[in-house]
Amino acid sequence: MKKTILLTVLVLNGLTSFAQSNDEKNIKLFYKKALTESKCYSWLEYLSNDIGARLSGSPTAEEAVQYTKRQLESLGLDKVYLQEVMVPHWVRGEKETAYILDGKVKTIVPICALGGSVATAKTGLTAEIIEVQGINELKELGDKVKGKIVFFNRPMNPENIETFVSYGACVDQRFAGAKEAAKLGAVGSIVRSMNLRLDDFPHAGAQSYGDLPKEQYIPTAAISTNGAELLSKSLKANPALKFYFKQSCQTLPDVLSYNVIGELTGTVNPSNIMVVGGHLDSWDLADGSHDDGAGVVQSMEVVRILKNLNYKPKNTIRVVLFMNEENGGKGGARYEEVSKQNNENHIFALESDSGGFTPRGFSIEADDANYKKIKEYKDLFEPYLVHSFTIGHAGSDIGHLTSKAIVKAGLKPDSQRYFDYHHAANDKFDAINKRELELGAATMTTLMYLMDQNGIVLPTAN
Repeated sequence: MKKTILLTVLVLNGLTSFAQSNDEKNIKLFYKKALTESKCYSWLEYLSNDIGARLSGSPTAEEAVQYTKRQLESLGLDKVYLQEVMVPHWVRGEKETAYILDGKVKTIVPICALGGSVATAKTGLTAEIIEVQGINELKELGDKVKGKIVFFNRPMNPENIETFVSYGACVDQRFAGAKEAAKLGAVGSIVRSMNLRLDDFPHAGAQSYGDLPKEQYIPTAAISTNGAELLSKSLKANPALKFYFKQSCQTLPDVLSYNVIGELTGTVNPSNIMVVGGHLDSWDLADGSHDDGAGVVQSMEVVRILKNLNYKPKNTIRVVLFMNEENGGKGGARYEEVSKQNNENHIFALESDSGGFTPRGFSIEADDANYKKIKEYKDLFEPYLVHSFTIGHAGSDIGHLTSKAIVKAGLKPDSQRYFDYHHAANDKFDAINKRELELGAATMTTLMYLMDQNGIVLPTAN
């Protein structure tokens, strides 16, 4: 009889240990909803194929604002509204042309003007060209660059598994190269595209002249990686060759645009705000499906899943579709400005701006206590092959938030293919995998849920 009772107790204990927790059940439901009922893929298809490229200040950017607002309204959220923000309005103009001029031989290479660049003369610019591996090498050359086009040719390092590390190590030449070259009297600059593979797509991106007077601005453009390889090889054979490029871009007056915002009001601590978002604008060469159409629709999907499940958040969950991340960051700055004016308290922010690839984890900005707490959720993510929880940059738009106690996280998808598309003409809807996109949305929903349920660790008073 005693043996029978003991066996019964052991069986019951075994059942208890293998029973799913409420968190596990809910997370499984989030993934089921995302993989079987998601709207994010169809939202992205419309955003990409029906609206298209969404550079700040453009008519298509305004279309995207109105479209996403309508979609959020259709979800039955507690609030949906627009937040005014003035944004830059830079236009590319007619397609750029460029060629290597070696004697009488002209070899065409693909380029694109960098965001914020000035135009060349209407007839274009022809000059000798000098190659450097970065800004430090440029400064060492001093007066030798005067009257020349500077060619920045430092490639992304293929040895880094984290491709964003490679990007961060050489993107300074794109952002500040023209400014530094202009200081030394250069007449133009060309920058190797931020891309790990060799192809014929020049990659756009922001650049800045800093505090230079306008009369010192020089035209600057990105050259494809294949073009950069060819130009470098040609220069080695003939250092006296010349380079020609022509672009007609210009900066127009700022334009009124909007951040798009939707809310699920908290039932316990409604004054505590948790943000999930991405940026609605894209570069103009393509529809920006990975950068950042994916992040926009994934963020919308988070609140759709929670609303569909009739989830009542403890804290207010706010989806924010930021405008103008690409060439100014005005949307994120404006959101923080209004937040301060309203004395809002943000406790958590999650951003998706690294493409719609398979989710691997999160990059987290937090103190030790909160980082440790988030890492404790790792076992809940493991069944979904999400395992990377690292300290690092969470996102450009949420980077503006400065609440006293806030934890920030960025969705961290597999990044190996991201820079094949980043800011290039091939960042189109056909580069998106539906299932990977949906897995990212489910992963974001899971972290939002866990942070809402468990809150953050508040700093102790001294």
